[in-house]
Amino acid sequence: MIGVCASGSAPSETAALPFSLGEKLTYEVTVARGSKVGAATMWIEGPVDVRGTSTYLLRFDSKIRIALLSAVSSSSSWFDPLRGSSLRFFKHEQNLLARHDEAVDFYPDKKEWKSAKGEIGQSQTNTPLDELSFMYFIRTLPMTPGATYSFDRHFDAARNPTTITVIRRDMIPTPMGELRVILVEMRVRDPQHYEGEGVIRVHLTDDECRLPARIESTMPIVGTAILTIASQNSHCGKP
Repeated sequence: MIGVCASGSAPSETAALPFSLGEKLTYEVTVARGSKVGAATMWIEGPVDVRGTSTYLLRFDSKIRIALLSAVSSSSSWFDPLRGSSLRFFKHEQNLLARHDEAVDFYPDKKEWKSAKGEIGQSQTNTPLDELSFMYFIRTLPMTPGATYSFDRHFDAARNPTTITVIRRDMIPTPMGELRVILVEMRVRDPQHYEGEGVIRVHLTDDECRLPARIESTMPIVGTAILTIASQNSHCGKP
């Protein structure tokens, strides 16, 4: 096993990111027993100016329906690709039982964040991330099976650390055909969805693009949901 502890340094300004403006990934959403219950999309818009900084606008939307129960989730993260950190985050979740909205601005130089509700907090790093930008950040990591990384990069110190373990190389079936992937486990602290520590399993394509080909996580109403890539439009690897 290879143990790696990282305090959360960002990729250098010259590092080539495996994602770029215009990338769009669509997913089929199924539950553990295999029934299709919805669809999801991850994409990148921009550039968008945030307080004088040019950012990638990372977006995620999902719509789920089981019998008469439905749920929607939408997240946006304004990500500075040069610094490797987020400047703003928005999230909306709604189902028949509950509604959750979150809107936060990050001030990396001050290691500070402020929510739309008036909350103010301190971050442990000057390169903060939110839950959506973390999904893109892990695509930049070396993928050596057995490696473990620990990051204090979440903007809310109470939700640190995030631990990422590279499990193994594998093959998985998808609507796009069989894909070679690398299985990664993220251990996160998210009281909104988990009691204590939660585990998100991500299968990244085993190539320079590191596309999230399958994501297994807990979602409202559904419980454990599996997002499997159905289509992709990525400029990674293209001239």
